[in-house]
Amino acid sequence: MGQVLDLSSLKGELDKLKEQGLRVVFTNGCFDLLHVGHIRYLKEARSLGDLLVVGMNSDSSVKDLKGSGRPVQSEQDRAEILASLAAVDFVCLFSEPTPLDLIRTIQPDVLVKGGDWPVEKIVGSDFVLNRGGQVRSLAFYPGHSSSQLIEKIIGL
Repeated sequence: MGQVLDLSSLKGELDKLKEQGLRVVFTNGCFDLLHVGHIRYLKEARSLGDLLVVGMNSDSSVKDLKGSGRPVQSEQDRAEILASLAAVDFVCLFSEPTPLDLIRTIQPDVLVKGGDWPVEKIVGSDFVLNRGGQVRSLAFYPGHSSSQLIEKIIGL
C-alpha cells in the first residue's frame, strides 16, 4: 500500500530510494471519482519505472479547476483511495495551479500525463527533459472521466 506524504517527507523518502538506483515516475491529477480510465492510466504509468508518485490536486485546487461543485470527495478520501492502489507508491497533495514546484522538488525520471495532453503541453516537461528524463503522453480512454460519471449520476 502506498503512502500519503507531505512534500518534505516525500523528498526525503525519494532521495533514499533514488540512491538505490530506483526510477521515479510522476503524474498528477484531481482523481475526484476513480474510474477504469484512471486505473489503466496509473498501471501504465507505474510500468515505466520502479516507483509511481501521484501529485494530487487539493480540494481548493480542484474547485478552482472544475468549479464550485467539485470535488465530490474530500482530498483526504481521494488521497487514501489513490494510495491503496497497487500501482501507486506515494501520493502528495498540492494546492498550486500546477504541480511544477512539486516536479522540481522531487525531480522524477519520467513525467506522464494522459493521452489528451501532448508532451509539449505537459507542465514540467522542459524541466524533466533538461535533466535527461523522459516525458510521455499515455493512452487516453474515451468515455471515461469523472465529469462524465458525475453527469450520469445526476441524470439518474
